[in-house]
Amino acid sequence: MQLAAEDIRLFFLLRRSLLYFANQQLGVLPDQVDTGNDLAGVSFEDLQKVRNAMMGRPDLLNSFVTLNPRGLPNDQLDIVRSWRHSIKGKFYVYRQLKSYTVFLSAEGPAIAYGVLDLLNPLSSLIKEPLPVFAETVLLPFRDKIINDGMLTFFSVSFGPGIRRSLNERYTEAKASRGIVTTLPMPPAPAPAEGPKARAGPVKRPLSKQETVETVEIIGKMTDAVCRNLLNEEYAELCRALAQKLARKRPSPLLSGNASTWAGAIVRTIGWVNFVDDPSQEPRLALKDIDHVFGIGASTGQTKSAQIRKTLKIGRLEPEWTLKSKIAQNPRAWLIELNGLIVDARKIHPAIQKEAFRKGLIPYVPEPPVSAEHVSKPAEVPPAPPPKEDDPNQMKLGF
Repeated sequence: MQLAAEDIRLFFLLRRSLLYFANQQLGVLPDQVDTGNDLAGVSFEDLQKVRNAMMGRPDLLNSFVTLNPRGLPNDQLDIVRSWRHSIKGKFYVYRQLKSYTVFLSAEGPAIAYGVLDLLNPLSSLIKEPLPVFAETVLLPFRDKIINDGMLTFFSVSFGPGIRRSLNERYTEAKASRGIVTTLPMPPAPAPAEGPKARAGPVKRPLSKQETVETVEIIGKMTDAVCRNLLNEEYAELCRALAQKLARKRPSPLLSGNASTWAGAIVRTIGWVNFVDDPSQEPRLALKDIDHVFGIGASTGQTKSAQIRKTLKIGRLEPEWTLKSKIAQNPRAWLIELNGLIVDARKIHPAIQKEAFRKGLIPYVPEPPVSAEHVSKPAEVPPAPPPKEDDPNQMKLGF
């Protein structure tokens, strides 16, 4: 169902007036500051830049209403004033019903919004069958919800396992609030009391199919960011970390949304490798990783800390160190030899090979260590190796 034609015209008039005012204050598009044409002819991408800069700045909206630079009547100012309840985020465009299209929240608690179309039905804009993954801003318009006309669709496919999870999320949303058709949302009803009430979703392990699909969705997101802003080594480690998290029982990936986990995974691998250190190449600030994935800094930090705690990951963790940096990672080469912690790069090649065989070092250093670091043959444990109960046995471990 679409908004009425006269309401659509009014919406675009008010929205462009507000965006033009915001651009005057912020100077996002310097060439458009004093044109007086409400950003007519400006590209979709540039309009998005102004919209994104304006989000989170309620002072701009308040100033527009207070100054009323276009001399708008009070009823129209009320519409603009109501936009302080707008919601910017990622959504699953889940289902098209007769009265509206259902947008299912992809972040935070499960909420289903009934959203009216603008100029064109969403079915004419979306080339793939629902559900699809999108980012936009939901706005109140009188007693209805619309999107702001700037939708970004992500090319993500959903297999049976993910579709089943979305169905469960949709059912949860309808049970908790019903389908929300006005903003701000009415308060959620009090939870049911008695023995049948449940505190939250039941934890269960991901099925094999769900594991593959979840890792694939997250992997596509981390691949895109790593290959554009970092490098292929980061992309490979992020994929490996997503796979390891998916194999946990229960998997933490079962709760939350894919973009949040993708951002936390890239943040974790970056944290291990000091990606925000000015001396590193490539370099990327951790807060910029959060921004790219559309999550808050506190959310990124919390989820990354959860990953590190779950998998016991510390700084310079050899398993999650870039291959190109492993030679400079001291933790990758420290082993215990006869009760002492030593650098495996400075011991006899025979012991290096044994350490590598046991998985204690990433590889046998090449070229061989220099002569002054090679132990004398008499000091090398004789073959065959001593028995288990030999008190003089060489201890090799980490």
